[in-house]
Amino acid sequence: MTVSTWQQALPHGITLSCRGAGERGRPVLLFLHGFPEAAFVWDELLEYFARPENGGYRCVAPNLRGYEASSQPAEVAMYRPKHLVQDIAALAQAEGAPLACLVAHDWGGAVAWNFANQQPGLARRLAIINSPHPGTFLRALQSSPAQQQASQYMNFLVRPDAEALLREDGYRRLWKFLTSWGDAAWLTDEVRAKYRDVWDRSLTGGLNYYRASPLRPATAEDPGASAVTLPREMLTVDIPTLVLWAMEDPALLPELLDGLDGYVRDLTLEKVPGASHWIVHEQPQLVARRLAAFLGQ
Repeated sequence: MTVSTWQQALPHGITLSCRGAGERGRPVLLFLHGFPEAAFVWDELLEYFARPENGGYRCVAPNLRGYEASSQPAEVAMYRPKHLVQDIAALAQAEGAPLACLVAHDWGGAVAWNFANQQPGLARRLAIINSPHPGTFLRALQSSPAQQQASQYMNFLVRPDAEALLREDGYRRLWKFLTSWGDAAWLTDEVRAKYRDVWDRSLTGGLNYYRASPLRPATAEDPGASAVTLPREMLTVDIPTLVLWAMEDPALLPELLDGLDGYVRDLTLEKVPGASHWIVHEQPQLVARRLAAFLGQ
């Protein structure tokens, strides 16, 4: 099973560069990546779930707006959640919604939580990998010194000179993002080349997700999350949801799981010790097994 690529034009004027495997017309799994990644991180799972013995799904992973060869609006406001959800809803409908499952990691998960709340009819299931629910994340950013400290990097990424600083010394700071826990044996020369290509083409788009969101630690100049109130009706999820959580994530602490069942009606929570934020790279077979079990419930 090979991964194909194409440009998907959406009705509202955005184009998403996509990767996929499996036949059109089959039940669809849609995979959303995070920062500083891109759609290629899902390739092994796309191939796995497209095989007949693993469900024969139609598997699609878009590069989110701002990334790789997808549309890259210049205005920061165009990276707010309502626009990102619109992109994924349009892509889901182009692929034949409702989706069998929306699978998402990191910033892709932030989009997916909003999608599941706003467009519950477009997906039958939701699978989240190390991406905090907005309700528990807001609580932690407002009241947890540990999570506030762990999220300080976000205030670096919104700086106007963030692009220039991240490009210094051959992307030294971005490589450190990927190697801050464990030996990152998965970061081969081939994978490094894929990351470098994405960063060369679309670094500003990824940073604009952080710039467009107030969910970051407060500073003397910026109230950040301290000025945010989210009504409960914007936070609830009613479709069956798997949350797969790597417990050694230095940026997203386990306390973000506390109270999650108060927002998600049908929750399956699985904690993975000894794995970091980059669990999709580190243990793709484990992710595939856990997702397959969830899809089979």
